[in-house]
Amino acid sequence: MADTSAILALPFILPSQAQKHVTHNEAVQMLDVIVQLVVAGFEAETPPASPTEGEVHALGAAPTGVWAGQTAMLAAYIDNVWRFVIPKPGWRAATPAGDLRLFDGSTWVRPAVDLQEFATLGIQTTADTTNRLSVRAPATLLSHEGAGHQLKINKAAAGETASLLFQSNWSGRAEMGLVGEEAFAIKVSADGSSFLSALRFDPATGHVTGAAVQQAATDITSGRLMRADYGYGPGNLLGVVSQAAGVPTGAVIERTSGSGGEAVRFADGTMICTQVLSFASVATASGALFTSAAQSWTFPASFAAPPVLSGAAEGVMRWMTFGPSSTTAADLALMATASSASAVNARVMAFGRWI
Repeated sequence: MADTSAILALPFILPSQAQKHVTHNEAVQMLDVIVQLVVAGFEAETPPASPTEGEVHALGAAPTGVWAGQTAMLAAYIDNVWRFVIPKPGWRAATPAGDLRLFDGSTWVRPAVDLQEFATLGIQTTADTTNRLSVRAPATLLSHEGAGHQLKINKAAAGETASLLFQSNWSGRAEMGLVGEEAFAIKVSADGSSFLSALRFDPATGHVTGAAVQQAATDITSGRLMRADYGYGPGNLLGVVSQAAGVPTGAVIERTSGSGGEAVRFADGTMICTQVLSFASVATASGALFTSAAQSWTFPASFAAPPVLSGAAEGVMRWMTFGPSSTTAADLALMATASSASAVNARVMAFGRWI
């Protein structure tokens, strides 16, 4: 039979042994140290100047003084003497402050905590079956591990909700996510019960609708975002103008040209046509004045009604007169105070509406 126990190396009381109480007391002292093991600290290397009876330290890699050479041992101050105990792998020890560690055969390490399959988890608060993870803190940090970081919120089916809900005094005021459908939306609420979809993003096109966006081409509600197809910019300012029920449906300005001159149409219905005409002469006597032969001007674009005509002839004391006009053409001639057998140019303009 061995003299000590196989696990804790406690001394056995042998048959016919003298001073059995000594052996017994040594075993009790050993148990007093290692049962419910509490240490003053871990990785200790310098003995305290005034240790107290029963004080225990878990030594580090390079202890000094009276601890020298006792690497990773337990140092227990008993009967005014430091006694050393070899810890076994798997032993647990804790400090009075609650630092619990496990001896792995060479050093004292904090035991791994299995955080899998927790039903609920509350951090400085109480979690419940609805809010199974609850955190009560000034801030919550989710950081990277050397690259990026994703926060995933998953739902079981299209009709369920996967969202972030922002509350004020436990009443919802804003929500963003997939709320009862597959389209991402941002919703707001004034009372926590009725939510208004401010922005909704179509998952197929990426186009945006919602209360914060223009509802129609005529919508000028203050605070709403303008739709690209309802506003004007470099991409649609110039082009083909059109109207429907008095509302522009095309570009703002349209310019055309042809043998009849140039025409500019505006989205409000205004159209201006211009042309430079050449008259062979202004030499036909008309009383004290002289006139040219009448000339017909075919407009480069048709008006909705006969337009207002104006014009000016080159030279001094020459002017233009107008005869009958229609939506497509006008008759005009030049008059002057002096006869001119040479050709005379004149600029003419028609002002009206295309619709």
